[in-house]
Amino acid sequence: MDKPDLRCVLEQHHAASFGWALACCGRDREEAEDVLQASYLKILEGRARFDGRSSVKTWLFGVIRRTAAEERRRRLFRRRMHDSHAAQAPLTDSGDAALGDDPLVTALALLAPRQREVLHLVFYQGLTIEDAAAVMRVSVGTARTHYERGKQRLRRHLRHDVP
Repeated sequence: MDKPDLRCVLEQHHAASFGWALACCGRDREEAEDVLQASYLKILEGRARFDGRSSVKTWLFGVIRRTAAEERRRRLFRRRMHDSHAAQAPLTDSGDAALGDDPLVTALALLAPRQREVLHLVFYQGLTIEDAAAVMRVSVGTARTHYERGKQRLRRHLRHDVP
């Protein structure tokens, strides 16, 4: 794909990409913007290339997911290097950010990360379980398991059966 085609694809999927970046960044808008910009640069500079093994949207979401993970590792490394007490303090997942009063958002935050990811990809981004598996780099069976378990836990959380 040449640069004009890539730009068109990025523009076409920008809103969904930003939503996915937000999900990958624990709803931190500033971090999601940084991750999305870094993802776009990777794509436009040719460091991430579409190979046609999946849909463009699935590939794009995979690039965003990996870029968000890289950013989390960089931030964790910087935090540990600059904070001599980091080893003593427990590290929290970025999904533990202030959640507000929305019971669905709160319940989603209580799910295991892979369960939360697959549910977000299927329900919010409209991907199939097969495409979600490709984004997450897991087998379709693993994605289905996380999907089913995530839905069950989400139901229990929303019914207040789980503390």
